[in-house]
Amino acid sequence: MLLRLLREHLRPYRGAVTAVVVLQVVQVTATLFLPSLNARIIDDGVAKGDTETILRIGGVMLGVSLVQVVAAIIAVYYGARASMAFGRDVRGRLFGTVQTFSAQEVGRFGAPTLITRTTNDVQQVQMVTMLTFTLMIQAPILLVGGVVMALREDVVLSSVLLVSVPVLGLVIGFVVSRMVPYFRSMQKRIDAINRVLREQIAGVRVVRAFVREQRESRRFADANGQLFEASLRTGQLMALMFPAVMLVLNLTSTAVLWFGGHRVDAGDMQIGALTAFLSYIAYILMGVMMSTMMFVMVPRAVVSADRIGEVVTTTTTVLPPLQPSPLRGELPGHLELRGVEFGYPGAEEAVLHGIDLVAEPGRTTAIIGSTGSGKSTLLNLVPRLYDVTGGQVLLDGVDVRDLDPEVLWSQIGLVPQKPYLFAGTIRSNLEYGRPGASDDELWHALEVAQARTFVEELAEGLDAPITQGGTNVSGGQRQRLAIARALIRRPHVYLFDDSFSALDYATDAALRRALVPETRDATVLVVAQRVATIRHADRIVVLDEGRVVGVGTHHELLEESETYREIVYSQVSVEEAA
Repeated sequence: MLLRLLREHLRPYRGAVTAVVVLQVVQVTATLFLPSLNARIIDDGVAKGDTETILRIGGVMLGVSLVQVVAAIIAVYYGARASMAFGRDVRGRLFGTVQTFSAQEVGRFGAPTLITRTTNDVQQVQMVTMLTFTLMIQAPILLVGGVVMALREDVVLSSVLLVSVPVLGLVIGFVVSRMVPYFRSMQKRIDAINRVLREQIAGVRVVRAFVREQRESRRFADANGQLFEASLRTGQLMALMFPAVMLVLNLTSTAVLWFGGHRVDAGDMQIGALTAFLSYIAYILMGVMMSTMMFVMVPRAVVSADRIGEVVTTTTTVLPPLQPSPLRGELPGHLELRGVEFGYPGAEEAVLHGIDLVAEPGRTTAIIGSTGSGKSTLLNLVPRLYDVTGGQVLLDGVDVRDLDPEVLWSQIGLVPQKPYLFAGTIRSNLEYGRPGASDDELWHALEVAQARTFVEELAEGLDAPITQGGTNVSGGQRQRLAIARALIRRPHVYLFDDSFSALDYATDAALRRALVPETRDATVLVVAQRVATIRHADRIVVLDEGRVVGVGTHHELLEESETYREIVYSQVSVEEAA
């Protein structure tokens, strides 16, 4: 998967990659020629006292060094640009893929691991890409070039490499084979830390309310300790690798000096050649050390690339149609559910069974039922947060699965059960409903949602800051701002998923009265727990264990539906219900 990512995302930067490769070849080639030139100075210039030779070859060495430096600087520049652009593109692709996920895929992966894969895993692959341009290209050239140049200086002395290089290969292979499982474990444990940390930050009020700080501290310490153990074992292996490489390097250098000294003494080799040979041995082992660093980084990058690949190769279960059907426009907002069945993946039983429901423009249809009866699930089928496993959901007579997602979503204004506000301002959150809405439209939506008063009391008004998740406003204020955001959209279908639960009865009643003229021409589908919220709906649908057990008005259901009566009488008295 690592090679596939590199191939796909570096393709737009072929020019920069080619330049890096060429410049690295030039740089390393220049480096390999310097010891030979130095040997000529020692053997021909110094030994014979030939100043002219020293100056001439020294000038060539300065020129070669200059070429080497310039090539290195330009190569690092282009390599950095290409690798950083690679990381940017992979993160963008990950984000774009996650944006297409339905609630099912998001739930399967989980938010913590998706965050880790988009940040830490991409960083690991990006780092290896950068090292590829700076080390991996140089390493094989140094190895091969060093061997060739060492043989050129002395074939007999080069036999030392027949022992040292295989020993290095065995050491590196042993360590790397042990490191891969630890790297895989490390990434999973980073996921675990992210999960615990997100829970503790999001649930800080619950933690403090139940005085569970010590328990949460222990949970984080356990997750942190597990990551520490995996990192420690990986670090120990890394710490073992470099001393082993240095030991082989030093033993090889000692052997070269020992045997080379005897060859110089016997007149079979010159001192300059021995000096050059030592430099080439150093280059060869430097190439091995570079490879060692890559072998340390690549296994972790491979694990990270596999984790990235799991996300980018996941196909959402909510697929756009190959040939989208247009909305007919005959009955804008007309919503119908025909024999709808739905079951979550892996569940033993379906959540919804044979749901038939019609919601018409200009009418409010309410859905009520006990906890776990499938109310929110049913509502989530309309905007295709999930797809039905049986039956059809029709908007304006067209199956929602046959509509272009953008067209479908443009027809719907959704206020979810847990309203979410984004970091920014009240204005920026409202403009999620319709970018470019005027201030008058924003204030009107706030007025209908019974939010204008508290927004006007803020010093900045529409530009008052909102923290991530809307944690700096109350639950009721979040719900009202989310309702105003949906109203700004002016959709044909309004979906309110228990969106009035945090409001007091007076605000609830005032908001419902204000909604009537605003939604007169739209279809309104309301999921609620409180009977007071839906008792005046044009039609009430009662769900019980995923089945429709009653349809009618409040008074009709009081007479005909035992389930509805139980719900009503659990909240109000018989006199109030009537």
